[in-house]
Amino acid sequence: MGIKDFFIKKAIQSQIKNLPKDQQDVILKALEENPEIFVKIAEEVKALTKQGKNQMTAMMEVMKKHQAELQQIFGAQGRGGAPQKRRPF
Repeated sequence: MGIKDFFIKKAIQSQIKNLPKDQQDVILKALEENPEIFVKIAEEVKALTKQGKNQMTAMMEVMKKHQAELQQIFGAQGRGGAPQKRRPF
């Protein structure tokens, strides 16, 4: 783990400190295994905020754009590699 990765991980940990430990572990593992998607999301959010959008709106837009990728990443995290199935209710 490089120094940049270390600081990114620490920044993420400070943002998710109120989540349950198991959820924190899932997020940190996803970050370690797929850093490129999280860097891409951060860059897109930064670009939108520079255009004048508030951070929450920018984050929601970018997360919707990358929803399928994120579901694949977190689905694989939650069930030993198998994507999670959504329940109709």
